[in-house]
Order: sequence, then structure tokens, then C-alpha cells
Amino acid sequence: MRKSLGVGAVVVIAASSTAATTSIGIGLGLMAGVVGLHLPAIMLLAFLPVLGIASGYGRLNRVEPDAGSSYRWVGRTLSPWLGFLTGWVNIVTTIVFMAYTTTVTGSAIVQLVGKAGLHALPGVALDPDSSVQCTLIGMLVLLAATVVAVRGLDLAAALQKYLLIFEYAVLIAFCGYGLFSGDQPFSLSWFNPFEIPSLGALAQGMVLAVFCYWGFESVFSVGEEVHDPKDASRGGFRSLLLMLGLFLFAGTAFQRVLPMDELADNGATGLAYFAERLAHQPLAALPLVALTFSAAASLQAAVIPTARGCYAMGRDGTLGTVWTRLHPRYRTPSAGTWLITGISLGLAALSLAIPTVTELISATVNAIGIVVALYYALVAIASAVRFRHLLREDFVEGLKAVVAPLFGGVVLLLVGGYLAWTFYASADHFELAADNGWFELSVPVLMIGSGLLAAAWSRWGRRSPYFEAAQSA
Repeated sequence: MRKSLGVGAVVVIAASSTAATTSIGIGLGLMAGVVGLHLPAIMLLAFLPVLGIASGYGRLNRVEPDAGSSYRWVGRTLSPWLGFLTGWVNIVTTIVFMAYTTTVTGSAIVQLVGKAGLHALPGVALDPDSSVQCTLIGMLVLLAATVVAVRGLDLAAALQKYLLIFEYAVLIAFCGYGLFSGDQPFSLSWFNPFEIPSLGALAQGMVLAVFCYWGFESVFSVGEEVHDPKDASRGGFRSLLLMLGLFLFAGTAFQRVLPMDELADNGATGLAYFAERLAHQPLAALPLVALTFSAAASLQAAVIPTARGCYAMGRDGTLGTVWTRLHPRYRTPSAGTWLITGISLGLAALSLAIPTVTELISATVNAIGIVVALYYALVAIASAVRFRHLLREDFVEGLKAVVAPLFGGVVLLLVGGYLAWTFYASADHFELAADNGWFELSVPVLMIGSGLLAAAWSRWGRRSPYFEAAQSA
């Protein structure tokens, strides 16, 4: 694959993958329902372990840039089985994310056309909380995003740059205005994590907040296409700091404008409701336009690293050779990109069993959050094991490559494990419902279980050399 990216393009890809506008638009309301008026506190608290994880990613990428990133690093350092599992759940969680973001994108578009006065098509009333309508519309956006992704990273990054400029300009303008014009009294307790209602609320809030930061590591999946491997690390850290600033700024502004009940009750339409409290149409529609751009860009940013992860696994023989086919002109893994899109579209169709967008978001984010905590922790442990000698040779570098990642990994394992236990203990039967704990727990269990089965097939069915080579390394 071509080395076509500099640090600026890397920051754009990472920022698009984390999709701050989408996380703010639909995530703050969900988190407020869990942690109350402590959105800034939970975003600050979650940033610390994520920063430690990012430090491990950066160090690993400096010594071994690879399209497989975490899959390759964990496999070579800890175990090929754990490495395969890391790559597998990374791919599966991103595909699930794409399926749900397809619906979110459609919901934003329906809300937007509603503001323009279009509330119905012939015989159909448009509803931004209808999974069926929103998913079908979002599918068209995903197909268009895939076409651009196949065309090449340079075009994708250039397009996303202009989308990001518009999104952030609108977001900063509205949140800045809300920060000073809101009528809810400001309180320093908003930044105090010790006032979060309960340990369970803290754990679920942490998982939701980590999910908001999730995606920064996408820059390491394009490490083979970056001019300098250090640019990927710089891009990842810069995007994380940018996300922290935006989340704290927006969380404080939302709480200045919206009372607790209104903030928690609006879920997937939180950004639109916030805008309507601050401005009249057509200005109030601008944040919806930004949300639509953010969701569409995140779809494109998600399919890019996932296709490269599958490319690396196909190159190692752990997946089929179809994933290694490059476009003859653009030198991108085009076959894998289209396959991932097709799987995401199929999963989006299956998700229609959950009737409303708000319930779908809640169930998906909780499930993905637990699995993300697991594979982040595995990468952190791999970094600590691989660079443990630095504690003797260069203590400062040892803190960055060993202590900080290990701290982040342990925190995420504890939080993810506690949340999984609360889901198990919250129900006594299985039901296909977003608020059923056993259903929410079954999704990460299926992701991990399918990964172990796929690893067994790669080891003994495909007889992939990855398992022997990684083990000997």
C-alpha cells in the first residue's frame, strides 16, 4: 500500500473515527441518565486510562508499524490466540458500530429534513426514532462513504478535513453561546467524580465515556501508509486532547442550558433539542447538519482501519486471501472494504428487531464498551511486557511505555468486568430488549466466543503460520 499520509491527515482520520459531534449529540444524554450532572467529571476520569492506553499504542507503533496494529502486537508479545482475539473483536466491534451509526446517520437526516418542513413521504410519516426508516436512509450514506474509502486515504482525509472544520465551528459556536447564555446555575460539583451517585453508575459511565474516546487508535491501522511512523503517534495523541477539550466544553454547555430531566430524556435527539433552546430556525438546524456530517464521516473512518486489519490478518493467513486483494489503481484493500460494508449492512438490517433508535444506541454502546475495554487492556499489557526493560534503562520512557499503559489496562478491566457483572445480576431471564441485562451481556460474549472459534479454525483448519511465528517471537 502507498505511503500517502502526513500528520495532518492522520489527525483528521483519528478525529473522524472518534466522531466527537456524534458522541456529543447522542452520547451526553445517555451518560446524563447514568451519572447525572457529572458529564465533565466522567469525561475527565475516563480520559486518564485512555491516555495510558494511547501511550502504549504509540510506543508499539514506533517500533513496529503494521496494518494489523493491536492484532500483531498482542500476538507477538503475549499469545497468538490473544492476538487473533484482539484483531477479531476489533473488527467485529467496528462492524457493529458501523451498523448502529448507519441508523444514527439516517436519524440525523430525518431530523434535518423535518426542520426543512418535510415530515412525510407519500403514505409514510417520517420519524427520527424509527429504526426502519433511519436504517434504510443510513445504508445509502454508508455505500457512498465506502466508494470514497476505496478511492484512497488521501481523498478520504481531504473530504473529512472540510467536514470536521464545519462540524467543530458549529459545535464551538453553539456550545460557547450556551455556556454564557444558559440559565442553569454552574457548579464545580459537575467536575467532582466522587459525587457520582453509585459505583454502578461510575462503571457504566466510564464505559460510555471510553466509548466516546474510542477510535483514536484507527491511526495505527494506517501505520504502513504514513510517511513517518511517529506521525501516527502524534496524530493519535493530538486527536485525544482535542476530544477531551470538546467533551468538557460541550458537557458543561449542555448542563448550563438543559435541566437534568431534559438532558437525560432526549437521547438520540439531544443535540437538536439543545440547538432549539438556543436559536430559531434556520440557525437551529446547523448542529443537525454537523451531526449528519460527523456520523457520515465516522462511517467512512470506521471502514478504513477495519479493512486494513482484515488485510493484515489475510496476509498472515488467519483470514482468507480475499481480504488481501488491493485495488489495481488505488492500491487500497478494496475487496475487504466492500465485504465489511456488506456485513455491516446485513447487521444493520438485523438490528431492526430493536424498534427505536434510542434503545438501539443504548444496547450497542454498552456492549461495544465492554469489549473495547478488553482489547485496550490486552494492548496495554502487551506494551508493558514488551518494554519492561525500559524501567531499568530509561525510567521516564518506562513510565510511558509500561506503567501508564498498565494502569489504563487494569482500570478498564476492572470497570468492564464490574459492568458485565451488573448486567448479569440485573436480570433473571433473557429477553430481546435493550434494557435486559442478559441480552446486553450476550452481545460481548458472542463477540469473544466467535473470536475463539475463528482462532481455532485458523490454527487447525487454515494452519496459519501466524500462530507458530507469533509464538516463537
